[in-house]
Amino acid sequence: MSASVRVRFAPSPTGPLHIGGVRTALYNYLFARKMGGTFILRIEDTDQTRFVPGAEQYILDSLAWLGISPDEGVGASGPHAPYRQSERKDLYLAYADQLIQEEKAYYAFDTAEELDAMRTMFESKGSAFQYNALTRVKLRNSLALPAAEVQALLDANTPYVIRLKVPAKGEVRFQDSVRDWVHVHTSSIDDKVLMKSDGMPTYHLANVVDDHIMEITHVIRGEEWLPSAPLHILLYQAFGWTAPQFAHLPLLLKPEGNGKLSKRDADLGGFPVFPMEWTDPQSGSISKGFKQEGYLPDATLNFLAFLGWNPGTEQELFSLTELVDAFSLERINKAGAKFDVNKAKWFNEQYLKQQAPEVLAKEYLGHLPAEEALAFVSLFLDRITFPQELATLVDSFVEKPATYDEAVIQNKWNAEAEKGLHILAEALPAVAVWQADDIKHAIHESLEAAGIKMGKVMQILRVALSGNGAGPDLMISMQLWGKDQVIERLAAALKNFPSNN
Repeated sequence: MSASVRVRFAPSPTGPLHIGGVRTALYNYLFARKMGGTFILRIEDTDQTRFVPGAEQYILDSLAWLGISPDEGVGASGPHAPYRQSERKDLYLAYADQLIQEEKAYYAFDTAEELDAMRTMFESKGSAFQYNALTRVKLRNSLALPAAEVQALLDANTPYVIRLKVPAKGEVRFQDSVRDWVHVHTSSIDDKVLMKSDGMPTYHLANVVDDHIMEITHVIRGEEWLPSAPLHILLYQAFGWTAPQFAHLPLLLKPEGNGKLSKRDADLGGFPVFPMEWTDPQSGSISKGFKQEGYLPDATLNFLAFLGWNPGTEQELFSLTELVDAFSLERINKAGAKFDVNKAKWFNEQYLKQQAPEVLAKEYLGHLPAEEALAFVSLFLDRITFPQELATLVDSFVEKPATYDEAVIQNKWNAEAEKGLHILAEALPAVAVWQADDIKHAIHESLEAAGIKMGKVMQILRVALSGNGAGPDLMISMQLWGKDQVIERLAAALKNFPSNN
C-alpha cells in the first residue's frame, strides 16, 4: 500500500502563502515520506481574477527554503503535467460535458440580474435563496426549459454555466481521518457551478478531476474545506470514481485562541504569518516573513508540526527525519491550534544552539577577525533568539557605557565595594596574559589579599564596565574588551560613581 500513497498541496497564486498553508504542505510532505509515497505540488489558478503576479514563485521559494520541495508537479515536472489548472482548461470541459450527457449536470442560462432578483424575493420572505432541487425547476436551465429552447440558446451562444444536479433526497457519508464520520443531507447542498461562463472550471470540478487523474489517495487540507467535502463526494459518485481518504486539518487560531489567525493579528502582534517576506505588487506594502525575521528553517518546521499534531511523547525537538518517522494522521487534533509566537521563538533558540558556531560567526559577524567573531558567538549564543541579534549585541558590547544601572549602585555601592574597585584598578594593569582565566585569578588574588570577598564586588564591577547589572560571562567579556578598554572603563566608573568617603 505505502508505495501507492500520493498526496498533493494545491495552493492558489492569489498572494503570499499563509503559514497555515505551509503547515498543510508540511503535513502532506510528512505523510508522503512516512508512507514511501509521492508529494505533488499543483497550482490551482482557475480564478484568473484573483491571480497575483509573483505569487507562484513565492510558493516555490517558500517550500524550497523549508526543504519540503515536491517530488512531482510545478517546479518538478512529472507524468501528469501540466500541473497548473489554467493549462488544463479543455480537460475539465470534457468531464463537464460527460456529466451533461449522463444527465448528472445541466446548463443554466440565468443572468446575474435574474439571480439577484430571485435572492431579493427570497429575502423579502425571510429566507435565503439556494439554487437547488426545489428552485431549479422555476429557473432558466436545461432541466426546466423545453429541449428545443435549450438548443436554440446554445446555438445563439447565449452565456451559460454548467451546474451539478444534486439529488433532492439523499445523504452524503464519508469518514475523515481527523473528524471521523461526516453526515450531510443533500438538501443542504446547492447545485454548484462546475464550469463558469468564461469556459474556466470552478475549484470544485477542477479539484476533483485533477485528484482523480493524478491518482491522489489522500486529500490532506485545511478545515475551511470541510463544508465542500460533501459536494466533492457527490462529484466522485457522479463520475463513478473512488474518493480519496480525506483529512481536514484544524484551524490556526489567534494567539489568544478566539478566531482564525489573520495577517491583521500578525501586524498587531508584531510577528510574521508568512514564511518569507512578501511585497505586494500593487500597494508596495511589505509583510514580514519567518525567514527574514531570523527563524531557522528547521525551527519553523518543528514549530508548525506541533500546531495541530503531537507525537504522544514528551519530546519536542524533532529533525525533519524524526518528524517523518513520528508523524501519523491519527495524531492530528480536531481542535484549533493557538499560534503561540513565544513557542516559535523558543524553538528558534533551541535550534540556534545546535548551529555550528563557526558558521554563525562567519555569516553574522564576518566583519570581525574569525577568532574574535567566534568568541562573541560563544558569549552571546545563550542570550539570543534570532541570529541577526549577534551583530546588535556586539555593537552594544563594544560601546562604552553612557549610563550605569542605578538600582545596582544603590544596592551594592558601599565603602567595601569602592575599595575593591580601587584595588582592581591597581591590580589589572599588571595582568601579563589577558585571558579570562588569568583575569579571574588576578581579581581573586588581589581581593582576597585585601580581605574582600569577590561576591561583594563582582556585580558592581560589571556595572562599572558595562553599565548593566546583568550580562554574559564577565571574565570572557573583559577578555574581549581588552586590557586598555577595561582599565579605561573602570577609571571612568570610579570617577562617575559617588564617593563613599
